[in-house]
Amino acid sequence: MDPGRLLSMAGSIAHRGPDDEGFHTDGPIGFGFRRLAIVDLGGGHQPLISGDGRTAAVVVGEIYNHREVRRELERLGHRFHTEVDTEVVLHGYREWGDDVLARLNGIFALAVWDGERQRLLLARDRAGVKLLYYRLDGDELVFGSELRAVHAAGGGRASLDPAAVNLFLRYRYTPSPLTVHAGVRRLAAGTKLVADLTEAGRVSVQDYWDYEPVPFDRPPRMAEAREQLLARYRAAVRRQLMADVPVGLLLSGGVDSALLLALMAEHGERWRTFTVGYGESYPNDEVAEAGRTARRFGARHTHVRLDRTGFEADLATVVDALEEPIATASTVALYHVCRRAAEDVKVAFIGQGPDELFGGYARHLGLRYGAAWRAVPGPVRAASGSLLRRLPRAATVRRGLYSLGETDRTRRYQRAFSLLPGESVDALFRDDVLPPGAGDTILSCWADQLPRLAGAGELAGFQYLEVRHSLPDELLLTADKLSMWHSLELRTPYLDHEIIEYAGRLPASYKIRLGTRKWLHKQVCRAYLPPQIVHRRKRAFASDVVDHWYRESPSGMITGALLNPGAQLYQLLRPDKVRELVDEHRAGRHDHHKILFSLVSLELWLRRAAVSL
Repeated sequence: MDPGRLLSMAGSIAHRGPDDEGFHTDGPIGFGFRRLAIVDLGGGHQPLISGDGRTAAVVVGEIYNHREVRRELERLGHRFHTEVDTEVVLHGYREWGDDVLARLNGIFALAVWDGERQRLLLARDRAGVKLLYYRLDGDELVFGSELRAVHAAGGGRASLDPAAVNLFLRYRYTPSPLTVHAGVRRLAAGTKLVADLTEAGRVSVQDYWDYEPVPFDRPPRMAEAREQLLARYRAAVRRQLMADVPVGLLLSGGVDSALLLALMAEHGERWRTFTVGYGESYPNDEVAEAGRTARRFGARHTHVRLDRTGFEADLATVVDALEEPIATASTVALYHVCRRAAEDVKVAFIGQGPDELFGGYARHLGLRYGAAWRAVPGPVRAASGSLLRRLPRAATVRRGLYSLGETDRTRRYQRAFSLLPGESVDALFRDDVLPPGAGDTILSCWADQLPRLAGAGELAGFQYLEVRHSLPDELLLTADKLSMWHSLELRTPYLDHEIIEYAGRLPASYKIRLGTRKWLHKQVCRAYLPPQIVHRRKRAFASDVVDHWYRESPSGMITGALLNPGAQLYQLLRPDKVRELVDEHRAGRHDHHKILFSLVSLELWLRRAAVSL
């Protein structure tokens, strides 16, 4: 093992761990580690090696229940020498093998080397809050928390995977295990990789989280469900406040982060909160509402403003930090607020999760009531659909009609995730660029999870795929990379796996009732928050503002990125088809802001990425 390669890999992600570094080699393997010190600040050096030198472990993130698992291991005779959670993983592996993963509650990417068995274990937490990339090249396996660490190991210039680019344009992200870098994989949430050197280096990847969204035989009554959900929320917040450094909250004007602040306030501190806004000229700006929430719970509140100048100034850095093309409109805003939060805290909560778990998006309404639409006689449905499709800038309606009419469940889910019909995305590509069936590659990404949907309802099945794929591969990936760029750890109490598993078994009527989304979640919120917060309309201000800035930017982002014949993406795409989208959007005939944002994001990424087309 070349120590120089490990040094280069670790150095490439120094922003993720500015407090310490460590290295370990043992025959065919080498570990490098960068530490962001949050618990046991004076200790915690990694990699951690067992007393007999046979086992080594590195853990990125936090094991929230490490003290409980530690006590169990001590009863079994294990002796500990530090207070860090990595030692729990080390001893737990020696006691239970891979089954230690089932005992862990936390956010993590981990590696364990078993020198006696010549076996390497890699794993990513159930929700996929933390990231783990790997490249298998012949008999060499390289892995790291970011793509840059994998590339720093050498191996030549990365090349682009056109099928993965196709999936990105369909869904705004690339589904695990794929990345747009050919040959580099992202370990999917809730999965493990095992490399066994005694079997000629055989590598296998499989789920270790066997959760299935099977409905309760006897669902709890609504009042019981409300209390049970609140108890799980409280437990998750209590667990995740574990830290020896300051903890804060990224606070929006909405209900999810407001409830987190209320639950944090039960622990008796004046928590630091941070909000980003775009200015009062935008009617959906949330700064004032977030400030009122902060005052209600006695928080020490800070708000930052992102204007178009700051947006354009930060955009290139955000593209670099993300490493992959991601078309989430709030990326620059999240980068901005994380940068400010990192000045005061090392850990911040974020209210990610209730939208996916309890049906907070418009697409969930379609899935909840889609069976009624499919029951409408075909001629009536066709006539109604034709009228609805003619509505100007009604992208949500058109996407809903495209997906809800599909009779095959898996295909219906595939369409519900898509920004555009698959054939429309395929038509953007030049001839001979895409391999056959490129758009259906996502089905292979879902292959291990699809059999678990057999007993799930329509909404629960879709939400299961959201939790296992789109949430970790888009929003959580974005949150981890942009926060860790500033050495800030984001925690997601709503995505505690006990909450995910409980929500997945609840009836659809507890999630969406009479057209009201996140019903049960809001019933919990009513005990803490005033009606004007609980029933506040969901905002889409980030996408509205970003769309406006792209169209009105004096530097001509759309013109410079998409109407430039020399743009990098036209090595893959057809300029005339992209121009059609731009013209329709500018004329107001169709709302294409999402796919245009994806195309601009792709072009900006291609200009800065070291990849071969």
